[in-house]
Amino acid sequence: MKHRILTVLSLAALAFFAGCQTVDSRIKEKPEVFAKLDPATQDKVKQGIIELGYNEDTVYLALGAPDHKRESVTAGGRTVTWIYNTYYDRYDGSVYAGYHRSVYFDPYLRAYRMYYRPVYADTYVTEKEERIRVVFKDGKVAVIEQTKE
Repeated sequence: MKHRILTVLSLAALAFFAGCQTVDSRIKEKPEVFAKLDPATQDKVKQGIIELGYNEDTVYLALGAPDHKRESVTAGGRTVTWIYNTYYDRYDGSVYAGYHRSVYFDPYLRAYRMYYRPVYADTYVTEKEERIRVVFKDGKVAVIEQTKE
C-alpha cells in the first residue's frame, strides 16, 4: 500500500513538472534547430529574447508554446499570431466564511460555555493578462507586441 502511494505521488509530480518547460528542456527537445543558429542568436534564445526575422522554431525555443494561436488572411497575405499570457492571483479582499465555535469552562458559573467568533477568509481572483503577441508573416517574425510595465 505504501509503495502504491509513493508511485502515485511520483507520477503526479512527474506530470506536473513535465508541463513546466524551460529553455534548456526545449533546446534538448529540438537540438538540431538550436545547433543551426549562430552563437549570438543562441545566446539570445537562452535569455528568452526574440527578434524580427526569427522563424517559428526559434521563437518556440526562446518563449515556448504560445497560449493561443490565431491565423489571419488578408489581401496582404496570411499571418499567424502567437499570444503569450501571464496568469496571476489578485487579492479580492476578505469575506465572511462562518463562525468558529469555542468551548471553555467558566469557573465562576462552574459550567461549560460556548463562544462563537466570526471567521473571515481571504479571497483571490485569477487574472489573465496578455504579455506578448508575435505575428509571423511568411514563417518569419514580422511584429512583436509586448506590454510595458
